[in-house]
Amino acid sequence: MNIDISDIKAFITVAELKSMTAAAHKLNYLQSNMTAKIKKIENHYKKQLFIRKSKGVDLTESGISLYKQYKKMMFTWEETENQIYQHAHCLRFGTNTSMGSMRFYSPFQQLYAAYPDLSVRIKTGSTHDIENEVLAGHLDIAYVLGYPSQKNLQYIHKSTDQLVIIGKNLMNHQRLEDCLDRQNILLASEACCYATALERIYADYGIKKGEMTQIYDHDALIQFTQLGMGISMIAQSLISKFNIQYYREAPAQYRNIGLYLIARSEHQFTPIEKQFIGLSDAIETIEPSVPNIV
Repeated sequence: MNIDISDIKAFITVAELKSMTAAAHKLNYLQSNMTAKIKKIENHYKKQLFIRKSKGVDLTESGISLYKQYKKMMFTWEETENQIYQHAHCLRFGTNTSMGSMRFYSPFQQLYAAYPDLSVRIKTGSTHDIENEVLAGHLDIAYVLGYPSQKNLQYIHKSTDQLVIIGKNLMNHQRLEDCLDRQNILLASEACCYATALERIYADYGIKKGEMTQIYDHDALIQFTQLGMGISMIAQSLISKFNIQYYREAPAQYRNIGLYLIARSEHQFTPIEKQFIGLSDAIETIEPSVPNIV
């Protein structure tokens, strides 16, 4: 049997969600139909493309190669659809300052190559600020770290990260309470999700804080913690990006944090937005994971 565009889309969705069940739910298929589509592709290429596990699936090396090719094919298909139907080529996008817009360089590069007239507006800021920009209609979609809190926004969970506390002075003690006691706290914004999580730890443990200092340059803030000027909090996945040497895990009950795609509740995703989201989701699928903290 020939492979069609629905089979390719099914394969890509399973690869990115790492789950037959989740992919079937997203595409509104019966799980048996989804399994049949994946088996059809594996039979066509005579290769195992997924490693089945008790919880989900992972791509094999052959699967990774096919995924990359199928993503190119799907992008070309969507580009053709957009050009023929003359959809507007506009993207108003936001993300956290700590994540940085450069994380999305590859998706933007591919979109600009396909749509030279693409109009893009980008804003970075704290989760709270970006949420407000989306609610106000200044941005349409955004990727943010945090926890769902606005009833007029839709939160689409993309992945889970873990929070770590950073700072050279953390290395001077074993107990968390001693590490944090009277430490100066460096923050990009008191409204950011990192500040909120750190505030909860201090309050719940009854620890006294030192001085609070806002530093809007996120790179400088992180480097200052590494010099011993104070402590802060950041997502574990950003450790390698900022070359952070001094850090420790947050307590388990404060550790997990979600990466969400957000939009207004009534927002209908445009074809360009869907392409951008698909390309951005691929970053999570093919990027190597951060080693566990020891």
